[in-house]
Amino acid sequence: MEHEYGLVGYKLTHSFSQKYFTEKFSAEGIKDSVYHLFELDQIADFPELLRAHPNLKGLNVTIPYKETIIPFLDGMEAAAARIGAVNVVKFENGQLIGHNSDYQGFMQSLQNFYPCYSHSQALVLGTGGAAKAVMAALEYLNIAYKVVSRQPRPGMLTYQDLTPSVLSSVSLIVNASPMGTFPNHDQAPDLPYELLSAHHYLYDLVYNPAETLFMKRGKEMGAKTINGYEMLCLQAEVAWQIWHS
Repeated sequence: MEHEYGLVGYKLTHSFSQKYFTEKFSAEGIKDSVYHLFELDQIADFPELLRAHPNLKGLNVTIPYKETIIPFLDGMEAAAARIGAVNVVKFENGQLIGHNSDYQGFMQSLQNFYPCYSHSQALVLGTGGAAKAVMAALEYLNIAYKVVSRQPRPGMLTYQDLTPSVLSSVSLIVNASPMGTFPNHDQAPDLPYELLSAHHYLYDLVYNPAETLFMKRGKEMGAKTINGYEMLCLQAEVAWQIWHS
């Protein structure tokens, strides 16, 4: 019997996950497993997907369903419940349990890239499920942060609030929004890039294109930059461990 895994999301043509896991199955001699892309026009179609694929053993979840999939699950692991977003579903004794490997992948990658010293300050661009995972990792690492939203929200900054004083007080800026993702590679978060310097570290969760406009404009001002590819690889390995634990 073939074991099925897959990615649930919307517009998955340029998915990282299928290529990653297909190559992993081949490299490790795993012959009884296959990885699918499950594009859903709406999360309400999720139960039908489950009925059509009774051999599913695990799922990844991506934009825009990391939060809306939660009501369809039977339970959530503690970290995923705290974060409020799910990007891994484990099929466990007939139940669907939500997990979050994003925050672990991001945290491991961030530690490789950024000197996570005490009293450092960060900006998190975005408010969705990916941003929630980033916030959880920053809290674990004791990095203070402020969230930047396009629309005014209580306790958050807007892009219009990013004054010279704010930018000089932070050293890490994380783009946890889909802004700049292929095919919209000519877009970037509305930052005052002229205020950036070699003091800043820019982490973009986007990995396609490899150098986003956010990264390019930051690099032009001397900032250090990284895309989300390493995070994706790390979170994928965590997901594999979750499915087989």
